Amino acid sequence: MSTGGFVTVMTEALPAGVLPAMSADLGVGQSAAGQSVTLYAVGSIAAAIPLTAVTGHLPRKPLLVVAVAGFAVANAITAVSPSYPLTMAARFAAGLVAGLLWALLAGYARTIVAPEQRGRAMAVAMTGSTVALSVGVPAGTLLSGLVGWRFTFGLMSVVAVALTGWMLLVLPRLPGRTDRAGTPVRQVLRMPGVAVVLGVTATFVLAHNILYTYVAALLEPLGLDGRTDTVLLVIGLSSLVSIFGTGVLIDRYLRPLTIASCVLVAVATVLLAAALLGSTGWFAYAAAAIWGLGFGGAATLLQTAVADAGGPAGDIAQSLLVTCWNLGIAAAGLAGGLLLDHAGPTALPWSALVLLAAALAITLGGRRHGFPGRR
Repeated sequence: MSTGGFVTVMTEALPAGVLPAMSADLGVGQSAAGQSVTLYAVGSIAAAIPLTAVTGHLPRKPLLVVAVAGFAVANAITAVSPSYPLTMAARFAAGLVAGLLWALLAGYARTIVAPEQRGRAMAVAMTGSTVALSVGVPAGTLLSGLVGWRFTFGLMSVVAVALTGWMLLVLPRLPGRTDRAGTPVRQVLRMPGVAVVLGVTATFVLAHNILYTYVAALLEPLGLDGRTDTVLLVIGLSSLVSIFGTGVLIDRYLRPLTIASCVLVAVATVLLAAALLGSTGWFAYAAAAIWGLGFGGAATLLQTAVADAGGPAGDIAQSLLVTCWNLGIAAAGLAGGLLLDHAGPTALPWSALVLLAAALAITLGGRRHGFPGRR
């Protein structure tokens, strides 16, 4: 399951590291190439809720295998696509299977362990996504610089093929839900705490991805446009520290950890803004380290919170979270591109800071439901 998360996040985030080369090869600008992230997110938005609802009664293992096989096909098409429209279509298809896979991973991890270990199990399952950010995307960026971005996407397709075989061999079988109708989405939204978690998710992810999708463009004014892989590596390594700490503490300290996550990413955003104002490259590295500490455990925190709030309707609650997460990604690709084209890179950190302040305010207000003071 952790490797499944790795493949998903690598497929999602790799364009951020190879954006200049990808845009040049496809004959479009960087903001247009950045929509490869947006289309991926739109696919996840379109698929997460309806696919989770329709497939809820089906066995979990075959669905996971089909989703990972979908990544193999989509990444292979991206690797060989000669045109911008076909590349965008492949990215949309990858997003479709991602919307289903994320909801499945969370439920799988929480089901196969004791109740008191559910938060830790979620952290372990999410480790793959953190490894993708910490090692995979920087390594993919470096590899793309050596042999081309298409080769890197092709390699991800090979990894996905191998993973499908591994899943068939080792994953335990889990049944779908017994009630074929399931809990209506509107009823899940009315559950205490679910809307709170979704609000934090949307604002936090929008802020993060306004910066992350266009990190190469942020680094250009600092003279670090050739160091994108290094900055991403710093973010990722500190994210590993974050996910480890989250796994140890989440079952007791979900609320403080979520507050700390918002604050740390906000501090990193201020440092990025200061770096751009003073053209100080070292500030960017400090911001990257703090950024990773704040972001690394965020997915685990938010998925655990929404699963707790959703209770028996946890799979539908997870699909709602996946939808909000990808709405944030899609909106970030569009908003970040517009800001970059019309206001320049200095506008990106300040926009993200406003959104992070909103995420923190919602978290603080969710003391009774969503992010309770005691678990």
